[in-house]
Amino acid sequence: MARPAFAQGPAANPMTSDIKIVDFHNHHIPARFEIAALKTIPPSQRARWEEIARKLPDEDLLLRDVREGHLAARVVNIPADLMADADGRLPHDSIMAINDHVAGLVARHGGRIIGLASVDAYDGERAAREAERAIRDLGLRGLFVDCARGDRLIDAPEARPTLEAAARLGVPVFAHPVAPQPLTRQMAPYGVIGTLFARGTVNAAALIALVEGGVFSQLPGLRVVVTGHAIGGVAMASGLSGQSRLPSGAVEAMRTHVYIDTQLIHPALIRAAVDLLGADHVMAGSDWPIVDDGPIRGALTDAMRQAGLSADEQRAVAGGNCLRLLGVG
Repeated sequence: MARPAFAQGPAANPMTSDIKIVDFHNHHIPARFEIAALKTIPPSQRARWEEIARKLPDEDLLLRDVREGHLAARVVNIPADLMADADGRLPHDSIMAINDHVAGLVARHGGRIIGLASVDAYDGERAAREAERAIRDLGLRGLFVDCARGDRLIDAPEARPTLEAAARLGVPVFAHPVAPQPLTRQMAPYGVIGTLFARGTVNAAALIALVEGGVFSQLPGLRVVVTGHAIGGVAMASGLSGQSRLPSGAVEAMRTHVYIDTQLIHPALIRAAVDLLGADHVMAGSDWPIVDDGPIRGALTDAMRQAGLSADEQRAVAGGNCLRLLGVG
């Protein structure tokens, strides 16, 4: 793939004027697909989700922050989880169709959109074959999967073929949060913070399962991205690294295999992520348009500066790490 022609963003201050932000965490759903998740949204959050549902299919809105110079590019996925049935499943032909759609987005907006392929990681060998098609034939740059399904985490045997395919293909796996039950129902009365906490909890659990389940030991080429909501799992595994099942400890495994985004843009969380995983394993990510739906440039550059990151570390977190991980440029 040719090196993207990145847009120049507006300068927040002299230290960040040359920072190009590549937002790793962005969602899009083609208008022809139904957002089934709207049927189960708690009444207290229905208005918020109806607004999100309006934005998700809007291709022009998806590109606005890039067009206006706030971002250099967006890394885009289509979350099958939001379209799936009550068991978390989407027909295989629909999964193939959404990957074709992402490839079309990339083709139409070269350098502005970088695509991830959605696969049902719990569909065994068929999912691995779709991963191969999406990466080799469609040119997508990584895999987007649910970090859990029912009582199974991403280290489940059904998901192993997908993880093996990612390691073989040399592309990262974005292990995205889902809404775990019954925790999501228990936390629903506490609003957005409560429901996102539930999603963060299962994302952290999936991370620990990958580390302590020996997946990284068995697949040394595997790279996995978790969201900023999983920072608790990173902290837990790091603080108890000496109690790990791994001879080398959990920290070494995570610093080799795990990346985390800045979804919760806060100086203390960015500092913690950098300290625990290394500045080369933290990437800008907003969860657009579900959590952040406006330009993140000012908030991100201010947070990185307040976190004490050097100019080189800021450039790496803002975009360099993402491009390197995805093999772009």
